[in-house]
Amino acid sequence: MTDPTVERLEFTAVANLRDLGGWATTDGRRVTRGRLFRSAALDRASDADRGTLVGLGLRSIYDLRSIAETQAAPDPVLAGVVGIHLDVVADAQSISAPANLDKVLSDPETVALASEKLADGSGVARMVESYRELVNLPSALASYRALFIGLLDDDAALFHCTAGKDRTGWAAASLLTLLGVERDDVYRDYLLTNEQFLPAIAHIFDGFAAAGGDPELLRPLLGVRADYLDAAFAEVEQLFGTVERYFAEGLGIDDDAQAELRERYLV
Repeated sequence: MTDPTVERLEFTAVANLRDLGGWATTDGRRVTRGRLFRSAALDRASDADRGTLVGLGLRSIYDLRSIAETQAAPDPVLAGVVGIHLDVVADAQSISAPANLDKVLSDPETVALASEKLADGSGVARMVESYRELVNLPSALASYRALFIGLLDDDAALFHCTAGKDRTGWAAASLLTLLGVERDDVYRDYLLTNEQFLPAIAHIFDGFAAAGGDPELLRPLLGVRADYLDAAFAEVEQLFGTVERYFAEGLGIDDDAQAELRERYLV
């Protein structure tokens, strides 16, 4: 286990944004700082946030959200940065979270219905299944292939979804694993979302409680748990055997391209 001294980037209205650099790999190298970033949605970025994003030297921003999400809350246009939309869950039967989740989850009727559906603890099971889909859905395979192929040509890039925890979480976890970061550290980065995202959405929990709901029912859906990532890695093992074979057979990124990713993003 290593401590990359995760640097907290200062943003006023962008949550869960962090540099993936600094993690050590099993061959003694480290993920390069200032090249790979992950975050939640960018649509509420302030002018100062936009300036900070430009200052990161980004060449590309990969938006992993659904078409409905991107239309409701489009990414800001940043000078010199190319936006690339990849709908990871286009083939999923479930509906992506609405952009105005805070308003939806403060409506008494919606809160009552959600409370009834989540009272049996089914939220965890739903999340576990959704993580398996991040590995096996055709749209997910196509989207993650496009992301990682794109990273072969990028100087610095950011990828995000709405919360920056599930679609983004698997992108980061699978990439860090491919780069050779120890599994414990992959989970450490993944679980940082509970520290960096949940405080930013405290108002959603408060609104849910004010409308008569138990906010703890939302935690499995709005936070992250190790067993969610366990489910994705288990699906990889079942379908492909290893993360390297997932990249090769599932994403069509061969051994040479995998080696190139390591050379590009490790020091």
